[in-house]
Amino acid sequence: MLNIFESVTKRLVEVWKSDDQSGLRSSSSCRCGRPIYFQNSVCLGCQSPLGYAPALQQLRSLAEGPTPGTWVIDGDSEQTTIWKRCKNFDSPAGCNWLVQADEDEALCRSCRLDHTIPNLDDPDNRLWWRKIENAKRRLVAQLLNLGLPVESKVSEDPEHGVMFDFLRSTGQKPRVLTGHANGLITLNIEEADDATREKARKEMHEPYRTLLGHLRHEIGHYYWDRLVADTTWLEQYRDLFGDEREDYSAALKRNYEQGPPPNWAEKHISAYASIHPWEDWAECWAHYLHVVDSLDTALRFGLRGEDVEQTVEPFTVNDLYDPKAPDAERVILLMNSWVQLTTVLNELARSMGHQDFYPFVMSRTVLRKLHFIQIIVKEARGGTSLL
Repeated sequence: MLNIFESVTKRLVEVWKSDDQSGLRSSSSCRCGRPIYFQNSVCLGCQSPLGYAPALQQLRSLAEGPTPGTWVIDGDSEQTTIWKRCKNFDSPAGCNWLVQADEDEALCRSCRLDHTIPNLDDPDNRLWWRKIENAKRRLVAQLLNLGLPVESKVSEDPEHGVMFDFLRSTGQKPRVLTGHANGLITLNIEEADDATREKARKEMHEPYRTLLGHLRHEIGHYYWDRLVADTTWLEQYRDLFGDEREDYSAALKRNYEQGPPPNWAEKHISAYASIHPWEDWAECWAHYLHVVDSLDTALRFGLRGEDVEQTVEPFTVNDLYDPKAPDAERVILLMNSWVQLTTVLNELARSMGHQDFYPFVMSRTVLRKLHFIQIIVKEARGGTSLL
């Protein structure tokens, strides 16, 4: 079995590298040659200023531009594009993203999605907002890399766009609930407090709870509205996930009173996904983003299955939603690599006394759902595959 995975992973790397794709993995080194990372605004080696250009999907070294407060990409001899810092660079958000200098918009592609931010007079709010914005920038960068529509409901597309309310519960108001409604994603900012989030995770018997996970889940509801509802995909979605017309309130009540069905793991990625077809989609959407981003990072750092001595039962193309899809072989290569990699990473986490890196078991039914999402994303981006 190991020999099978060695050959599979070698082919996986060849297929991945053959694609003309850019994204987070393209942002790897400063002009001085030292490594730089997605959240950096300055090189810790040579102190060069850094900025993330969402149009290029790259973190790059910067040089001073022709006028004060403007920048050019280091090495761009023609200086074809002049940049400015996002307005939130000097705010508690510490945004390192760039905006083209000729744009009237002062906020970057990520920050302009904010509809409501916390009261920044509170020191906890300032700290939590920074953590939330760090997670949101990673989410938005990935969505742009996937070629998905990301327009601000605040300033760009009031009807179909997306925006965020980052709110905190107070004694005078009902508790803020994280959720999505008609393009508005609400997040209780107390989720950015590690102790509060861990307490909620244990009380709700969840194996995994992170800010990025929340954002990926809730944006999944938004893209269900954009890419599935009232489209030709709806009936196929219902065949695979279930009928979303089921009473949602009744489904929640049943789950809280009776818990998930005993066999939920056979068809769902998490117990929460078994509540209702909408939640099943959102959970699978989040896991699709988890897999794509994590594999992208692993391959950028040279982590390959051929270097891992771990035997697992591989999926085959017949386990996919559409075994005849043009990208079926590459999806299976990547998913098998993901299973093998996470098996080893889970053992490493246990060796450090931490909970599993990826505390989930992916069934064949879940794989079919993820491939269905991949097909829809591929269509939305004009036919180019990311898995």
